[in-house]
Amino acid sequence: MPLSYAKLLAAACGLASTASALHPLVVEGKDFVNSVTKDRFQIIGVDYQPGGSAAFKKTADPLSDKDTCLRDAAVLQRLGVNAIRVYNLAPSADHDACASIFNAAGIYMFLDVNSPLTNGALDQTAPWTTYNHFYMQQVFGVIEAFKNYPNTAAFFSANEVISESSTENAGIYIRAVQRDMHQYIEKHANRSIPVGYSAADVRPLLVDTAYYLSCNLENSTESRSDFFGLNSYSWCGDATYTSSGYNVLTQDFKDISMPVFFSETGCNNVKPRVFSEIEAIYGPDMSSSLSGALVYEYSQEANDYGLVVINSNGSVSLRVDYDNLQKQYNKLDLKAITQSNSSQTSMNAPTCNPDEITSNITKSFDIPKQVDGIDKLIANGYTTDVHVGQLVDVTSTTPSQQVYDTNGNIISGIKLNVLSDDATNTPSNTTTSGSTSSSGTTTSGSSAAATSSGAASSLTAGSMTGIGGLLAFALMAL
Repeated sequence: MPLSYAKLLAAACGLASTASALHPLVVEGKDFVNSVTKDRFQIIGVDYQPGGSAAFKKTADPLSDKDTCLRDAAVLQRLGVNAIRVYNLAPSADHDACASIFNAAGIYMFLDVNSPLTNGALDQTAPWTTYNHFYMQQVFGVIEAFKNYPNTAAFFSANEVISESSTENAGIYIRAVQRDMHQYIEKHANRSIPVGYSAADVRPLLVDTAYYLSCNLENSTESRSDFFGLNSYSWCGDATYTSSGYNVLTQDFKDISMPVFFSETGCNNVKPRVFSEIEAIYGPDMSSSLSGALVYEYSQEANDYGLVVINSNGSVSLRVDYDNLQKQYNKLDLKAITQSNSSQTSMNAPTCNPDEITSNITKSFDIPKQVDGIDKLIANGYTTDVHVGQLVDVTSTTPSQQVYDTNGNIISGIKLNVLSDDATNTPSNTTTSGSTSSSGTTTSGSSAAATSSGAASSLTAGSMTGIGGLLAFALMAL
């Protein structure tokens, strides 16, 4: 959606007066793109929800504890990721320190707007009972809390609402929520922030769901998804591109006119996980259809998908899965996967046609009207019990907690490497276990900034590179 020059200039100046900032991401055709450099952005990420949904509180979440975020950002940075997904967020919590830490690490945040609390998400069997003023306060609260961070990459409107057990018309309520989110962002944010959906891997419904959410409605273009996430665990152990069904997914999504990526992946039927699917996801066969993946998940929980174990004293122990994933990331051809392709960025959404839908999801595009005062929330903004975030200076880069390798040895030199202004984190072609110092590279070609504890001078305001880049973004968006 177009934004005024004044709003974009305000965003640029606001970011210029704080810490060095990542360039915001935008959607062009079926790619995520760096808004300034125009490089394609491929997600190399991890799902991040320490403690799971049970640990969520109304006043605290995974992005509200500075010390925890510093520890985990340093560990994730060494792994080589450029993105995290966070599922449950409390709008009232102060996220400034954590968002700034991940920004300094060159890591973007893909954020769910829902919560595990009552009426905190759309009910897949009766979505009309949960699409109301109370629910949208949670949604708009998350947007308010995170809209000002440049490393806020996107918002998930819903997760696995459409399935074989959901009501047939669940899709119209997803589009209603996305319409409301887009309208709220347009009115209250200084930039456009992508909004999309995370789907369950229900193959009979998958293609139609992606089409339904991606097509353009003449009277409701705001309800369209900007991207499509897929939670898929079909590649297990020594599977192949064909036996896993990835070849089918590649074909299914090649003509979808929005970015598609794995919002969860990493089957654990065979342990430890070897992550051989990484080569395929970022290889030539799939990278033209998909925009990367978020591996499930950072911390070891009851379901046994963790890359690390968070110990009771706050220390972290790497699992073999972490080492295996790091080795796979180190093999990636970063130049190839970030090259822009005009045939992809120029793709346009088709006009919605019910006849294109052949599975058991709704063919209706009669999007529900805003009810229960939702229109007033959009008009006036919602900041009640919301901490509206801003980047702050990162004044410490050395975690207080120990990090252990897979052999139980302390890894010395664990630090947050503060990347040069605008730089995105990348795999660093190193192996963590047994190493004694931090590592990290930047996509800009610059060396990492000084990382001694308390090195606030490397993070404070005034980088002309950052100001120039953000102003360029403002001008290009006109």
